[in-house]
Amino acid sequence: MADYFGKETFKLGFGLMRLPKLPSGKIDIAQTSEMVDRFLAAGGTYFDTAYVYDNGGSEEAIRKALVERHPRESYTLCTKLNAWMQCHDEKSAQQQFFTSLERTGAQYFDYYLLHALQRNNYKKYDEYHIWDFVKEQKAKGLIRYYGFSFHADPDLLEELLNVHPDVDFIQLQINYADWNNPGVASRECYEIARKHGVSITVMEPVKGGALANPPAGVQKIFRAVDPDASMASWAIRYVASMDGIITVLSGMSNLEQMDDNLSYMRDFQPLSEEEQAAVRAAQAELESDHSIKCTACHYCVDGCPMQIAIPEIFAVQNRELKQKSWDHGRQAYAIATQGKGKASDCLACGQCEGACPQHLPIIELLEKCRAMEA
Repeated sequence: MADYFGKETFKLGFGLMRLPKLPSGKIDIAQTSEMVDRFLAAGGTYFDTAYVYDNGGSEEAIRKALVERHPRESYTLCTKLNAWMQCHDEKSAQQQFFTSLERTGAQYFDYYLLHALQRNNYKKYDEYHIWDFVKEQKAKGLIRYYGFSFHADPDLLEELLNVHPDVDFIQLQINYADWNNPGVASRECYEIARKHGVSITVMEPVKGGALANPPAGVQKIFRAVDPDASMASWAIRYVASMDGIITVLSGMSNLEQMDDNLSYMRDFQPLSEEEQAAVRAAQAELESDHSIKCTACHYCVDGCPMQIAIPEIFAVQNRELKQKSWDHGRQAYAIATQGKGKASDCLACGQCEGACPQHLPIIELLEKCRAMEA
């Protein structure tokens, strides 16, 4: 691989969006702390959170599990400013940075991202002068490296990198399932970033957990090559094998996931040619998969006026697609939507589709899911 910014970074990053929870619904600090310790002991350094993750609970949890328990120089921390959620003007948007500093207690951020830029929101970052604001914090030493995370089309990525050539890195959604998916355009976005010489941190390498349990046909292909390797290992190693990758973020939710990831990333080896061929076969197999490609990020729900349980409804529908239940999913649907909005409550306002990182036709899909309502 050629030299690039971040080449020497441990290739597994600890994503803090899906931390373990207690029965009460609060983040399990004890288990998170043990996960942090194992990650650091294995050589990991990169932790990734955001102002909006778990309504701030993620940032507070990492203060307790990491910042208050380990020397500041032993890790790097990334968080993000979201100019289109949980703010309404320039002042409240910029305040997110200072709130994140207070929540995490980190003193400064090693990496800082403008969060989830898309066609329907990227101008907010100009309107609220966020680019200039972040550069000011970098000049003060409160940010070491800055960039943006991206969920849109290649043309917009090209435009942003032309207008902001000084970004240190960007965060892209890359996984083998979305490599040639026109709705995500992983390959094209990756190639544009490398053309500009910009290093990349990777989100959704396991596609919200979907590639940890891919369709049976995909699993058969991988097990024929390595019967002992976890399905998640194929997804993470696939991306970590690419040039220009700083680290690959995995949103680990328990100690078992941490231990599995470390088992093959502690002494990371890029995919062999035989393994690359297996991934290409898996990609071909996935073309016949008609499940809803939802990663359960819940961005669609946050602004939904009817608070429809969109990811939960899609999860029930996907189970029905794999194996029909005796009542065609009605009982599971009723449980998943208890106390929440149902598919039939959709106003077709389009807010969800504008927020969806996967660019799913949510309104159309919800219409199809109405058949599961009792």
